[in-house]
Amino acid sequence: MRKHLLALGSAALMLTAAAQAQSETTPYNEMPAGEYVLDKSHASLTWKVSHFGLSNYTARFTRFDASIDFDPANPANSTLSVTVDPTSVETDYPNAETKDFDKELAESDRWFNAGEFPEISFVSTGIEMTGETTGIVTGDLTFMGVTKPASLDVTFNGAFAERPFSGLATLGFSAAGTVKRSDWGMSGLIPSIGDDVDLLIEVEFYQPEG
Repeated sequence: MRKHLLALGSAALMLTAAAQAQSETTPYNEMPAGEYVLDKSHASLTWKVSHFGLSNYTARFTRFDASIDFDPANPANSTLSVTVDPTSVETDYPNAETKDFDKELAESDRWFNAGEFPEISFVSTGIEMTGETTGIVTGDLTFMGVTKPASLDVTFNGAFAERPFSGLATLGFSAAGTVKRSDWGMSGLIPSIGDDVDLLIEVEFYQPEG
């Protein structure tokens, strides 16, 4: 009985050590270079805007895609490309069976006007490193047919050369930024509904096999 317990204890210790080794992150400069695609199961794109100064109305886009061409030797040389489907806007508006507010936001020419402008895109034009794991990504934001520069404050959260469970090279980031919607032609109900829109982004990117 004692030998059996010792064997179980040894096996548990070995499994714990293996799990700890597998969960150790990889320095970004040791990650594989090349294209990484968005892990859509671990990604969110949330925005919020002032509502009469009483609260920050919060919503999200549920369909978006992105890719990074990652340079581990010099992250500032990396590039980012993002596309967003404006018809995927999702709020917490109640009683959707009587009023489809999400559809109204997506289709109204006062708001996203997705029928005429079916895609929002962001393509990076430069990256400025502000710290070991932080930077500012500047790029061209195209929204409602207008292209203007915008920037995101980005934090590199960590990486795995082989992420637990998937075994794939994976990068993780948080990002935040603010845009003035009127700069892109969306000026409805300003100032009751704020002009500044805060963006909150959480993403993981993986490098496909092969």
